Amino acid sequence: MIALAELERGGAPAASSYIESLERDTRLRACLFDVNGNPIAGKGCETFADMRSRVATARSPEFAVKYGLVRVAQILPGSGGRDYIFATELPAGPRAAFGMDRAAVLLRFAVALCVSGFICYLLTRYLTGPILRLRQAAQQLAGGMLSTRAAASIERRGDELGALGRDFNTMAARIEELISRQRQLILDISHELRSPLARLNVALDLAREGKAGNLPFDHIESDLVRLNEMIGRLLTIARLDTPAVPVEMISVNLTDLVRQIVDDAGFEAQKRRVAVNMAAPEECCARGNAELLHSAIENIVRNAIRYTDATTSVDVSLDHDDNSNILLTIRDHGRGVPEDDLGRIFQPFYRVAEARDRESGGAGLGLAIADRVIRIHRGTIRAENAQTSGLKVVIEIPAESPQTT
Repeated sequence: MIALAELERGGAPAASSYIESLERDTRLRACLFDVNGNPIAGKGCETFADMRSRVATARSPEFAVKYGLVRVAQILPGSGGRDYIFATELPAGPRAAFGMDRAAVLLRFAVALCVSGFICYLLTRYLTGPILRLRQAAQQLAGGMLSTRAAASIERRGDELGALGRDFNTMAARIEELISRQRQLILDISHELRSPLARLNVALDLAREGKAGNLPFDHIESDLVRLNEMIGRLLTIARLDTPAVPVEMISVNLTDLVRQIVDDAGFEAQKRRVAVNMAAPEECCARGNAELLHSAIENIVRNAIRYTDATTSVDVSLDHDDNSNILLTIRDHGRGVPEDDLGRIFQPFYRVAEARDRESGGAGLGLAIADRVIRIHRGTIRAENAQTSGLKVVIEIPAESPQTT
């Protein structure tokens, strides 16, 4: 160590001169102590008092960081067998920070500020940009632009904003579907009401003129019955679509319920020489509403009787599947349904062959009611074409657990 060499060559004044020049040239503040901790050279050596005493006791180097300054103290062996303690710190205090290096410090601060500001700007755009675009999409959706969706770039994100974008698109698609269905339902209702109302007006005119005897009143009665039935079914659909309305659930023996429906429908099916066959175990119980289940199953059975070919049969089977669910299958032997229409026959007023449905008197609401009833019972309903001919409607409802019996 040069400070120690200067001390041994020229004594304390030479060591002090060297340390002063070191501080002046490199801005390193340093002090030289004897082994007992007495200062030999340097200024402000009292700041190293704690480190000096620990080095003297432990006889090992000491490192410390205080107020952003790195301090080092260690023992230096002298040539005459004596030991000394040398301590230094970097930077050397106010002079180095605010003297000739002030410009460098300010430059570093400015660079750090610019870099951090740029990073914050990018981070802000990364986080707030998608939120602003989602806000704009929400405003467009609220303004009636139902086809509005969040940008694909938001959907592809793997963070929470990406999940929010995907949920927004799911919600927007669902809203568009519901409103489209509502508009279509209004159009269908208007279309369905127009024909009987027109016939009622004609019959009323004939009745006023007294030219057709009792015939106008027969038509009026028929159309009023049709309108009353249609309105009742629409009210049923509206009630089933309202989740706030509770539905009373009890234990229902589906075997007895389906057998009653089959017996009643079989009597009416004799007009078309159609047989209604049933295969079921002695008891199949489910937790449900007997009135709603009766209406739903009866709609499907009557629909099957309406469209099965004359002199054929409607086959009804009831059984348990491997998942402890009740499986109800109703099959006719008619012409079936085009594959593209199988998923839509449960929509209100949907008709596969409109002229044929009108002749049969159907309004296209029976299967829509059945679909809603089955979903209320936590079940599923689907339609599929049979392998040979005809349509097969399959209903799956959870069986009643032993705990609830």
